[in-house]
Amino acid sequence: QVRLVESGGGLVQPGGSLRLSCVASGSIFRINDMGWYRQAPGKARELVATITKTGSTNYADSMKERFTISRDNAKATVYLQMNNLKPEDTAVYSCNADLNGVRYYWGQGTQVTVSS
Repeated sequence: QVRLVESGGGLVQPGGSLRLSCVASGSIFRINDMGWYRQAPGKARELVATITKTGSTNYADSMKERFTISRDNAKATVYLQMNNLKPEDTAVYSCNADLNGVRYYWGQGTQVTVSS
């Protein structure tokens, strides 16, 4: 069974930082693109950032100055470093990955709440 599991979410004050992790596990022999998306209450899911297996990145314009996506292929893990967090960053952050070239999988999501 192939799965993605996120971790690292939580409650943080405005201006703070969090690092999210997403680990792929199961019968995996290839991981292509990986990415992070988020969905705030009452809003549609939106792209945060993506990264190819060779490390090329793409960011949503509103997040590129504060967020950094990276990956460790040996650990089948993608990370999202989030700095200078704002209340409007509050959302469920979900990992997405093309596993084995078959289809894209989603993790269950991790809640990030930015509040004082």
